[in-house]
Amino acid sequence: MQYRQLGRSGLKVSELCFGTMTFGDAFYTIGEITEQQAADRLVHAALDAGVNFFDTADVYSRGQSEEILGQSLANSSASRDEVVIATKVRGSMSDAAAEGTGDVNNVGLSRKHIMQGVEGSLRRLGTDYIDLYQVHGWDPVTPVEETMRALADVVRDGKVRYLGVSNWAVRQIMKANALADANGWPRFVSLQAYYSLVGRDLEHELVDLAVEEGLGILPWSPLAGGFLTGKFRRGQEGPEGARRTDFDFPPVDTETGFDAVEALDEMAQAKGVTIPQLALGWLLQRRGVTSVIIGTKKPEQLADNLG
Repeated sequence: MQYRQLGRSGLKVSELCFGTMTFGDAFYTIGEITEQQAADRLVHAALDAGVNFFDTADVYSRGQSEEILGQSLANSSASRDEVVIATKVRGSMSDAAAEGTGDVNNVGLSRKHIMQGVEGSLRRLGTDYIDLYQVHGWDPVTPVEETMRALADVVRDGKVRYLGVSNWAVRQIMKANALADANGWPRFVSLQAYYSLVGRDLEHELVDLAVEEGLGILPWSPLAGGFLTGKFRRGQEGPEGARRTDFDFPPVDTETGFDAVEALDEMAQAKGVTIPQLALGWLLQRRGVTSVIIGTKKPEQLADNLG
């Protein structure tokens, strides 16, 4: 396993990050791993392969993902200082907040929700600090000044080490980092966004921004929600039980996508590797990319992704 500096920070993370969106049972149709032993097998296999970077979010199955990940790390032989834990805040943490019928402050990037969110994540993860705390999407209601001040305070209080951003636009990131610079607050050091061989919108502006601003890019869904696993083929039904068969996300232009899969298949056979390994390797060579987030449900899938 190789390690890279996260953006312009001094933090070193493995070039593959283990994502735990599949931990829990209530995040769309994605969360499926609810047994602690099953999660332990995946997390411990990742650790054994040299992965030191783990990503989750409070909204993944409303905290279940954080709880399961925290317990898996506690059940491992790795010390807390050996691992880098990333989580996120913004999503609604109750049905009422999600539906707009009540619990109105349990969503968003207000000071109240950030302070509540960081305490909840620390408790569920079973740790006294979070290495990378990421804002999980833009909040159109809360002033960005309020958000950045609250984030600066959780860093100052020792509850968070570094800050990251996920799924924000160029102007939003620039405004936030400009505010941080003007006030002596910590800047964002990472950008988590969708990026894959068949999903390259990030290259229009955000890659340049990330490189110029010192943000390490952390691509999520690098296999396009399973499209680049090799299981989906032109003119064939999606395999039963595959995530993308039931949850067609992120969007892919299927014609060009199948062209890519067929080209990858030919290359993979010639090189004696798999389609996912080629797709992940391609991303790791892209400008600005620090670590690629992989998420699997089965040990054999993880082993293949790890190469």
